[in-house]
Amino acid sequence: MHTPSTFDLAICGAGPVGMALAALLVQRGSRAAGIALLDAKSIEQARRDPRTIALSHGSRQILEEAGAWPVEATPIHQIHVSRRGQFGRSLMDRGEHGVEALGYVARYGAVVSALADVCERLGVTSLRPALVTGSEEDADGVSVQIDQAGAPSSLRASLLVQAEGGLFGQQTERAVSRDYGQSAIIAHVRTSSPIAHRAYERFTDEGPLALLPQDDGYALVWCVPPTRAEQLLALDDAAFLARLGAAFGSRLGRFTHTTARLAYPLGLNAQANGTARTVAIGNAAQTLHPVAGQGLNLGLRDAAVLARVLAQDSSPAALERYASLRQADRGLTVRVTDTMARIFTGSAPTQGLLGLSLGLLDAFRPARKSLAELMMYGRR
Repeated sequence: MHTPSTFDLAICGAGPVGMALAALLVQRGSRAAGIALLDAKSIEQARRDPRTIALSHGSRQILEEAGAWPVEATPIHQIHVSRRGQFGRSLMDRGEHGVEALGYVARYGAVVSALADVCERLGVTSLRPALVTGSEEDADGVSVQIDQAGAPSSLRASLLVQAEGGLFGQQTERAVSRDYGQSAIIAHVRTSSPIAHRAYERFTDEGPLALLPQDDGYALVWCVPPTRAEQLLALDDAAFLARLGAAFGSRLGRFTHTTARLAYPLGLNAQANGTARTVAIGNAAQTLHPVAGQGLNLGLRDAAVLARVLAQDSSPAALERYASLRQADRGLTVRVTDTMARIFTGSAPTQGLLGLSLGLLDAFRPARKSLAELMMYGRR
């Protein structure tokens, strides 16, 4: 089958954000044949990706609009937020917001599979594995150089979307950048007394510790200094589970099982600026600390707004309008997650104020409701 070399839109990065953009555009009336998705990974590799991702209620709505829901996922009915060793906690419940779930815990591969099936059904061109080696912009469009299995080629597009972000430690430093001096340890763990559909965000002296309900246990995201991460990764399973139990406490009984652990560096790296014919979305525009799980959800909101704008106007002027529309939500989410990340690794007095704040948050329902809605929908 001949692949055309000229497109209305080229999307570099066919992860959830890039594919959601493509699907949403076609659902809104854009030409499927005019959209090209490019990614260095094969679709088989992406479908097998076991990483865990947190989807907000708002992200579910976006995936529904794209035609990529339902996805195999565990719903979150409650979120328990607390400070280890201090008074003060807050409990967010779906009943306060009239939603089926506050969010969902899914595997990256499951979300990718649902979106890939939609894009294929709609007729979007997918070039993968295809490594993007460069791009050149001129007054009429963008030329994109790609390498497919050692065979170089190129394509032309009127507009280019960069949706491939990568991990913080692998990125070029952007305008707003901060190394938090932390690594996130990820694994799947089980406990002796699990509570169904309840997620935990537990703040320790070393950083946030999140447990997200998934399958028969929890997806763990444990943020600690890099040297501490190395020590924890070197432990055998029994010793690691004991250290985890000491950090989290006994709310879920004992930690009884863990899968192999991985760690990656944490930082803030954000720069929303584009050019006349290029724009960055998702992790390519902003990489966040995982506290509150906002990274992918912010990226999906980027895709939803860009699709709405481009479906109405696919000229370069539309990218300026998109940047204006995304400024408030992106700016607030970056500030909130950055502030939270710094507080949770701050001094003892700051940590003490955190426990008091959580107690006040639980007592003051409007504030708790506002925070939960920000996490579910962003700034609207």
